[in-house]
Order: sequence, then structure tokens, then C-alpha cells
Amino acid sequence: MRKFLTVSCLCALVALAAGQAQAQSIKGKLGVTGRIGFTIPADSDFGPYKIETDAGFIGGGGFIYGIDNNFAAEIDITNTSFGSEDPTGGNKGDFDVTNVALGGQYRFESSQANLTPYVGAGLDILLSDYDRVGYSVDTTVGAHATGGIDYFINRQVALNAEAKILVAPETDINGPGGKAGNFDPSSFTGTFGVRFFFN
Repeated sequence: MRKFLTVSCLCALVALAAGQAQAQSIKGKLGVTGRIGFTIPADSDFGPYKIETDAGFIGGGGFIYGIDNNFAAEIDITNTSFGSEDPTGGNKGDFDVTNVALGGQYRFESSQANLTPYVGAGLDILLSDYDRVGYSVDTTVGAHATGGIDYFINRQVALNAEAKILVAPETDINGPGGKAGNFDPSSFTGTFGVRFFFN
């Protein structure tokens, strides 16, 4: 059900973006973005037990550069924290994921002067941690797809809403005795933020 909801939300956002007929061009502009939101992480496992994860908080920011009227490059660094609990009630702990995301956008032309929908994709470097004493999580890489909207208040400031699906392979949870489980960093996130363009 969680995966169905995730895919449905992203499809709806992409459909909205595609349905919009670029009013605000960011060609040659450098901008900075700040964002906060929520994340719905995938479940992981600890030994024979499934680790059920809770929805969590995500925050961070990055830079965007307009290559031309339709294409933009971006780098984002976000931090996600969420709780977890397995069915035995014994293996509790919070996960923390720092995501360094490198990506690109295709920005649609719009009939509305202040509205620019977009879709994007890219690669992610995932630095993860498990807060149980003596445990750690290996670093891994993944890929993402995004869909979002920029609403320009003026030429330099835009409000942003974005949905993102991150897919990544499971990575090891390491404990005092070696490998203790598998952490799945895949997730769906929804964020709201502000972009400021310097020029």
C-alpha cells in the first residue's frame, strides 16, 4: 500500500507538470534552495526480523544552475531522520541518512507567468547511520526521480514544492559480531522550500 501511494503521488505530480503548457527562465542563473518536508522510508531487516520504519523529517538545501531555458543542473544535500521498531520490540533505534544528490531538471514552458513545473533525475550518495551503540551502516549509492513546481514571487525568489522517489540497493548494518542486517535507504519524500537566484 505504501509503494502504491508513493507511485501514485509522484505520477500525479508529473502529470500536473506535463499538463502545464517557462515563463520564468533561469538560463545562466545560479540559485540556492532551502527545503523541509517528510519522508516515507522503506522497511529494513535486523537478523531474522523486519525493521518497521516510521515516517520521518527531511531538511536541507543546495544549488541550482540554469543551463538554458529548459535544462538545469542541481546539487542538494539533505538529512533525513526516522525511527524504527521490529516486531520483537527489542531492536529499536533511529536511522539517519545524509544524501548528496547530483541531478538535472527538465523545466516545462508554462502559460502562467509565475509557474514553472519540472521533472528531474540523478544520482545519490547515501551516508547512513543507526543509533544503536556499536552499530553502523555502510555507505551506498542510489538514483532518484523528481517532479516539482517553482512559483516565482519575483525574478529572484521562488516557492518550491517537490516529490522525490529514491531507489537504492540494500546495504549492510554492521554490529559487534559482524553483519547484523540489511538497511534499505529507498524512500519517498515530499518537500516545500524557497529558491533564491543571485542574478
